[in-house]
Amino acid sequence: MIKRNLLVIGLAVLLSACGFQLRGTGGNEITITELDLSARNAYGEVVTQLRRTLENSGVNVHKGAPYKLVLTNEQDEDRAVSSTRASRSAEYELTTTVDYVIKGRNDALLMGDKVEVRRYFVRDGNNVTAGSQESEQIRREARRELVQRLMVRLQQITPEHLDELQRKADERAKAEARAEQEAQRIQDETPQQSPMQMPAQ
Repeated sequence: MIKRNLLVIGLAVLLSACGFQLRGTGGNEITITELDLSARNAYGEVVTQLRRTLENSGVNVHKGAPYKLVLTNEQDEDRAVSSTRASRSAEYELTTTVDYVIKGRNDALLMGDKVEVRRYFVRDGNNVTAGSQESEQIRREARRELVQRLMVRLQQITPEHLDELQRKADERAKAEARAEQEAQRIQDETPQQSPMQMPAQ
């Protein structure tokens, strides 16, 4: 048993020395070099932390970047999941979610998804102040984890992938424009029937 554990540890050290990493276990390595960032809550904690994390990871966050990350909706919800004998809600589930989209040139929607974090905490019904402070601390921790999960999503997106999505969006836009032009041409070439006139009595 000990030999097998030593062998596993030795292989892990050897692989890490060669630069090998399991997918999804790396640091905040992101290949996107520039990004525009906005949110419905422009001064919210999530977008502020995300901006700082992106900049610390070497991303140039600025208006006019070719791709724009938009946090479209952020929500905090908590609900009681268990109660004490005195019918006081004791255990709560806190769910923090953020919806996001990535847009390209001409405001084309390239992709969108949602990130969610769930936390559980016990609120003491006899100490409301302490319970409120604890729940607020847990909310802050949940937002930090939300930012980390957003960074993991962004690490999986390459500039090449975004360029390909933009190319497809451009092709769809051109096809839709051609279809509208063709529909308008057909309408213009179709003789319009004049209203039927009734004979005068």
